[in-house]
Amino acid sequence: MGLLDSLEGMAAQAMAGSGSDTMKVAGGLMEALNNQPGGLGAVVENFRNNGLGAHVDAMQNGATPQMTPDQVQAGLNGTGLLEAAAAKAGVSPEVAQQVMSTVLPLVMSHFVQNGAAPEQGMLGGLLSKLL
Repeated sequence: MGLLDSLEGMAAQAMAGSGSDTMKVAGGLMEALNNQPGGLGAVVENFRNNGLGAHVDAMQNGATPQMTPDQVQAGLNGTGLLEAAAAKAGVSPEVAQQVMSTVLPLVMSHFVQNGAAPEQGMLGGLLSKLL
């Protein structure tokens, strides 16, 4: 099963109101990313600007570097993405931060390979299939 299949399954279960916090946060993250000003590209730049450029470089090469909850917080600082994903998932920002330390590197490594991140709204195709 590929990454998109896994995320699709997680998000579908989250949208149905069932499943674990991981599934709920994955669904909330995909929805929040779709509405994020500047899209995933803006999130990538925010990570770079907040001292996590080495993580971004690794993800652009297809790697999924480990990320701590503190690194998620630092990388997303000022974007509102953490709070938006938590609200959409119905969990606290702390729970979302913990889950996103695993989910976000997978999403980013898949969508930012070779330096190209989808723009705002481009993740809507995946999300629309789920809804």
